[in-house]
Amino acid sequence: MFHVKITRAFLQREILAGLTTFVTMAYISVVNPIVLGAAGVPFQQAFTATIIATVVGTLLMALYANYPIAIAPGMGLNAYFAYSVTRGHQGIDYHVAFSAVFLAAIIFVLLSLTPLRSRLIEAIPENLKHAITAGIGLFIAFIGLRLTGIVQADPTNLVALGDLHSAKVLLALLGLVFTVILMFLNVPGAIFIGIVFTTIVSLITGQLTFHGVVALPTLPEGLLAYNPVTAVADTIHYGLYGAIFSFVLVTIFDTTGTVLGVSRQAGLMEGNTLPRAGRAFVSDSIATLVGSIFGTSPTSAYIESAAGVAVGGRTGMTTLTVAILFILTAFFSPLVGVVSGVAAITGPALIIVGSLMMGQVQHIQWNKFEEAFPAFITILIMPLTSSIADGIALGFIFYPLARLVSGRWREVHPLVYIFAVLFLIQFLLTSR
Repeated sequence: MFHVKITRAFLQREILAGLTTFVTMAYISVVNPIVLGAAGVPFQQAFTATIIATVVGTLLMALYANYPIAIAPGMGLNAYFAYSVTRGHQGIDYHVAFSAVFLAAIIFVLLSLTPLRSRLIEAIPENLKHAITAGIGLFIAFIGLRLTGIVQADPTNLVALGDLHSAKVLLALLGLVFTVILMFLNVPGAIFIGIVFTTIVSLITGQLTFHGVVALPTLPEGLLAYNPVTAVADTIHYGLYGAIFSFVLVTIFDTTGTVLGVSRQAGLMEGNTLPRAGRAFVSDSIATLVGSIFGTSPTSAYIESAAGVAVGGRTGMTTLTVAILFILTAFFSPLVGVVSGVAAITGPALIIVGSLMMGQVQHIQWNKFEEAFPAFITILIMPLTSSIADGIALGFIFYPLARLVSGRWREVHPLVYIFAVLFLIQFLLTSR
């Protein structure tokens, strides 16, 4: 199955790699339900859906694609779902928003089965790809700061420092400092360990009380999106075209970049070609489709998989181990539910993940204004408007505009012009 001889050394190495990857990304089982909860998704629904999507995608990566790369709901896409699609559109609840995710997932699957996916990736300017990731990171970090109370609303300056003497903020700062120190020391699973540490401190200080640890997984609302006709009707009625485009675009960038990066680190590339790349992308797209049906935002390949690769993970056995561990996690919903109810515990994870995503700004050509400004406006708009879609839209409008004015319009792929016109029309017709 994994195209290698099964030996004790192989099993030890791959299982250790799987355990390492699991520990580094286990925070998603806590953080994702918190973010989706902002859209009104019940905790138990979001938690179980998160586990289902993660297990399906990771098992496909293990048994179908044979890669040591885990799949789970993507950070940033969950925030976009909660804060931009659901809370940013009047009259839309999370049931309607999942219709957009469902349609985006269908499109994602179709793209993954055809050469259109690679052509779309090639068409998008590199600077915009990096800017989208960085802007999402800044948005996520800002959400973490707001949830923990480290920053708060201010009538004069919009935001200001929160009450640094409150127990909630002090707990968040302690968890943030502790986790950051672990990150400085390159400790595997630093974010997960930080959550555990902050949970223990919150127990000692009386900010957290347990009401149970283990329970059978449940989906209180059952299936949330499964009818394409209903999904299309919801999309047309509420004008969610931009949301679907953003889901597809960001998911493609996240997964493609992560799969190629981790595979290159593991030495699995053949020149500039990734064997079985189509299988890897299909695995992620199916996980997104399954996740939307049960109630979670789009999935993505996780860069935390690099931690498992660093300790020797090279095959699907690594991700098979990750999937098994997430299945076990499904039975600890009471424990996760209590922990996720304290923003000071999960907030530091959002801030740190945001900082890691911001690292993409180093790849932007800041010395060329026609490249820098579209990237800058993309990054700036996302946290200030709480809308990933608006940031992407303005980036796509300004990029071809810069090329047209400078007489270099031939350098822009025709698809970018099409997207720019569509986004401009959306801005002109959409009233907030």
